[in-house]
Amino acid sequence: MTKKERAAQCIALLEEKYPGAQCSLEYEKPHELLISVRLAAQCTDARVNMVTPVLFGRFPTVEALANAPVEEVEECIKSCGLYKTKARDIVACCKMLVEQYGGVVPDTIEELVKLPGVGRKTANLVVGDVYGKPAIVCDTHCIRITNLLGLADSKDPAKVEEQLRPILPPEKSNDFCHQLVLFGREVCIARRPRCQDCCLFGLCLHSPAKTAG
Repeated sequence: MTKKERAAQCIALLEEKYPGAQCSLEYEKPHELLISVRLAAQCTDARVNMVTPVLFGRFPTVEALANAPVEEVEECIKSCGLYKTKARDIVACCKMLVEQYGGVVPDTIEELVKLPGVGRKTANLVVGDVYGKPAIVCDTHCIRITNLLGLADSKDPAKVEEQLRPILPPEKSNDFCHQLVLFGREVCIARRPRCQDCCLFGLCLHSPAKTAG
């Protein structure tokens, strides 16, 4: 079985298990998703979703955040952890959006990664979810599970993205990454995988039956 064929089977099984999977971060505007992903670093999406209504209620636009005192942003996001660095990045990012992009979030990965605090994972998520373009969000779930499935063989996000791009159908790649997040949280849990409940058990290179053999 080729990697492309294996990927197609994985996609079909995950689509059946998680139809309509989407990002669990709540947002209404493109810049809100951009900021929410930054806040989610070493923090749960649930916590971020509790914090962002306060932040965006106080600073409702890109321009407002660009002119916000960093200390006030810190106060809004304190419970997310690493709040000083995150607050600094958020204000700097919004300043750059205003000064160089007219307050509009760019729609390409190449432009998005120029923004403070924005890496390829965030850029892919914004490009895929906001602009509907093919995207591969290589978060910890994607990296770990695609390695287990033999679709990738690296822990480096950029390398995994490069390995997945030719084997995932562009129109399926974004949803596939969202499905992997749900699957990683519910079934293929890092330290306590529920292999008995795994719909991908037959495709996993590291299932107990295969490792025992």
